[in-house]
Amino acid sequence: MEQLDWVILIGTLLFIVSYGAWKTRGSKNVTDYIKGGNEAKWWTIGLSVMATQASAITFLSTPGQAFHSGMGFVQFYFGLPIAMVVICLVFIPIYHRLKVFTAYEYLETRFDLKTRSLAAILFLIQRGLAAGITIFAPAIILSAVLGWDLTTLNVIIGTLVIIYTVSGGTKAVSVTQKHQMTVIFVGMFIAFYLIVSYLPADITFSKALKIAGASGKMDVLDFSFNLDNRYTFWSGIIGGSFLALSYFGTDQSQVQRYLSGKSVKEMQLGLVFNGLLKVPMQFFILLVGVMVFVFYQFNASPLNFNPAATKIVHNSEYASEYKVLENKHKEIELKKAKVNLNYGANLNNKALVKEIQELNFLEDKNREEAKKIIKKADASAETNDKDYVFIHFILNNLPRGLIGLLLAVILSAAMSSTASELNALAGTTAIDLYKRNVSTEKSDQHYVKASKWFTLGWGIIAIFVASFANLFDNLIQLVNIIGSIFYGNVLGIFLLAFFIKFVKSNAVFVAALITQGIVIIGWWFDWMPYLWLNLFGCLLVIILAMLIQSFKFVNTK
Repeated sequence: MEQLDWVILIGTLLFIVSYGAWKTRGSKNVTDYIKGGNEAKWWTIGLSVMATQASAITFLSTPGQAFHSGMGFVQFYFGLPIAMVVICLVFIPIYHRLKVFTAYEYLETRFDLKTRSLAAILFLIQRGLAAGITIFAPAIILSAVLGWDLTTLNVIIGTLVIIYTVSGGTKAVSVTQKHQMTVIFVGMFIAFYLIVSYLPADITFSKALKIAGASGKMDVLDFSFNLDNRYTFWSGIIGGSFLALSYFGTDQSQVQRYLSGKSVKEMQLGLVFNGLLKVPMQFFILLVGVMVFVFYQFNASPLNFNPAATKIVHNSEYASEYKVLENKHKEIELKKAKVNLNYGANLNNKALVKEIQELNFLEDKNREEAKKIIKKADASAETNDKDYVFIHFILNNLPRGLIGLLLAVILSAAMSSTASELNALAGTTAIDLYKRNVSTEKSDQHYVKASKWFTLGWGIIAIFVASFANLFDNLIQLVNIIGSIFYGNVLGIFLLAFFIKFVKSNAVFVAALITQGIVIIGWWFDWMPYLWLNLFGCLLVIILAMLIQSFKFVNTK
């Protein structure tokens, strides 16, 4: 990175942090600190909801997902617009009428304190883990850029977020997220334009799409009912709907964004805005990843995109063995470039498509052999390189200044998402657990101060989680897996509260405990793709609660 990149990167981040802290200083009561004074307009709500979900993982991991697996991941989001409509019609009017600070307050009015506390604790567990992952994602980036160790970077990034989140609460998060989303959209569109412009002169955008299609990267829709496929139309519409319903309807990190709205109409418009824009945005980000794939059909790429893993193996006794694979990789790349250029000029030639697919198979096989050698060099080395693909392209191919801007995009997304999560974790801890179970008769100022301390505490926990995280399959999947383990159960509790009036508190509480245990076992033994856990958990808790209530297996008051 050049000096100009550092100026743009540091200047952008410092402006966002300082502006958020200054603009929202002096929140004196709980309504201001947790609900932003109920002043947010619909566009602020919409952008804040999007920014909360669109963490650094989205802009770091999603292009890498598309690079390896193509556009099929977009099906994950197909249920989101359906969920937005349901939340607008059912959840928002109830939350607004009861003037709740958190989603879980409603559960006490419908059931009892222990059910409210259980739902809040389930939220705190899954969102606390997710907050750590959203800090870990940008730490990977700066580790690749600076060569610093991940723990130091986790502490620095976490501290930056804590500063303005503690200072201004919900309003600080919402105010900064508008600027962060502006930086994000500008940066991603510039990146897309440059990737396409870097392709060979006779490879147009439409030809690039055909080349990607020849390698199976443009297979958007899968209508099969095969449970071995994680991402299908049906898992997106059904499992994705239940995941989105739970995430946007019961996860306090999202509920807190629209509870800050001036009115029911502003809240509903904000969610509709998110529902209309989210799927196209994710499609576009995946398309960026596909274009990066096409770019590397004509340009050299590393055998493994993780620079730390490559360094480890080059400095080991297996360096010569790895060098053989690197030379083989270069030979395959030269053949691929030639065949793809020919295919660009003869798009109807099926023989060339078959040759492209055969070369892709050889390349993938070679990369897997490379991972095995890296593991032999160091068993603890991270061989999964999906999350390094986009950052490698940024650092090695973008002009001066734009590298800093794209890094600012990814770090801004990380900060906005983490800030929302810390804000929600603190609000839930203060209102649902501390105020209701520990300290019930205190002043507003006391609870504001407590919320700030809880924000700091959760920030430290998130940094701790980030320090022990790893890439798993890839980060965007990891965050959604964590959510899917808990979301279905929590959503089922809320649906019982809304629609099934004969079920009482004890039946729900026992059913929720049993369901959570079964869902964790199901995930551990891989009973189904993780998206279906949302539907499974939701239906299971509803059925169990109804059975327990009907047959009075517990004291069902």
